[in-house]
Amino acid sequence: MSVYVLVIVVYFAIVVTVGMYTKRVASRSAADYLVAGRNMGLFVCGVVVASEWLGGLSTIGVSEQAFRMGSLEPILYNLATATGMVIIGFTVASHYRRKNVHTVSEMVGSIFGPTSRHVSAIAFLVAYITLAYVELQTCASVMSPLFQLSWPTAVVISAAIITVYTYVGGMHALAIAAILYLATRYLGLGTAFVIGLVKVGGFAGLQQKLIAVGGPADYYNPFASNLSYAFSLLLGGVLGGMAAQASIQPIFAAKDTKTAKRASILAALFIAPYGLLTAFLGLMARTGMFYDPQTIVDAKTVLPRLLTTPEFIPPILGGLALAGMLAAILSTMGPVNFAIVTIAAKDLYHGFINKGADDETIVAVARRLVILVSLTIIPLAIFIRGAILDSGYVSYAIRAIGAIIILFGIYRSRWVSPLAANLAFTIGTAAIFICVIANRLHWFSVDKTYGAVATTLFVILLVNGYERLRGKK
Repeated sequence: MSVYVLVIVVYFAIVVTVGMYTKRVASRSAADYLVAGRNMGLFVCGVVVASEWLGGLSTIGVSEQAFRMGSLEPILYNLATATGMVIIGFTVASHYRRKNVHTVSEMVGSIFGPTSRHVSAIAFLVAYITLAYVELQTCASVMSPLFQLSWPTAVVISAAIITVYTYVGGMHALAIAAILYLATRYLGLGTAFVIGLVKVGGFAGLQQKLIAVGGPADYYNPFASNLSYAFSLLLGGVLGGMAAQASIQPIFAAKDTKTAKRASILAALFIAPYGLLTAFLGLMARTGMFYDPQTIVDAKTVLPRLLTTPEFIPPILGGLALAGMLAAILSTMGPVNFAIVTIAAKDLYHGFINKGADDETIVAVARRLVILVSLTIIPLAIFIRGAILDSGYVSYAIRAIGAIIILFGIYRSRWVSPLAANLAFTIGTAAIFICVIANRLHWFSVDKTYGAVATTLFVILLVNGYERLRGKK
């Protein structure tokens, strides 16, 4: 057994063990299972929020795009999400916690009524199922070359790992594991970054080597190549965070409103630097110093390939870095899958199908949903293949719709009626997929984030105007 495999096997054993130890406390009630009894302190809450963001998109997605583009433009994903968490801290975090809700849709429902809750829940389920299969692909992209597995096998094993500890421990398991994940990812990938930077001759040496292989001279400028795309990353990250069930669920679990606010801001300090680490590692792979970039068939494998190259990093340290990378991926896969479970259990099952369900029934349903979610996303991860960061932004665009509606609802509720909210979620989500299909078929080119925001605002203005005219009659 290679050093790399040994480290990964030990790490997975630790993750599953953590989930087993949290089983007893997680089974007490629905609140314990879904939001950790609403008793999370500042540090733990901040770490869990950050862990949702520092996953496959920040790791495999950012390094993949940096490798493709030869620039640091992909770091805007992390900068945007960090900025979004700061904004959340100063705007909606205390409102979320004060409402004692379990989901973002429940928050929507508290403002616009039960129908809006159900409509938004369906839109958010689409968003998170999309994100879940993309995150599953990032884990499989590491497992497949490392263990010499076929793509379907790697996907199934990755799904099984995350299902076990989420099923057993719920939010408690995710919270405890998140602390371990954060330390591992920064230690492992931070070490790889330092070693790589020394070998390429520092930032100046990296610039020279990138130019030599056809990269831009101003690789360090994230706005250099495509200003419109760069701004869409910022816009999607900021707005997508405000209605992100997976990252806001820990805020629901904070022990009070002050903790919810401060944890959001603390999370930003963990999120921002991480994209730099993975982007720089993607650029180091592009230089061709450690292996021929032409041998990379799938850019998703850039980072795993680099970390298993002895010429780049010694195997023991490479194994540690791989553990950090898998820690990052698992730290997002768990909350994302659990977000789907929570939305389905609370907004659809408890909020619509069985309003009288007791805590024991809700927990039982939630656990069954953990398995159902995995069975749903496995075929999607196997058969739908695309650029990870770009695919993930479908989810962000849908959540941007929710962010706009919630902000209006909290601060200017008279501007948005329940009808406007329902139509904005429905038409806005449809517009996102129209933009995706149109771009791929070359009918027209509109970024999905811009499409979501523009459609949402247009629907709100249109319905608002219609209802005002109707009121005058």
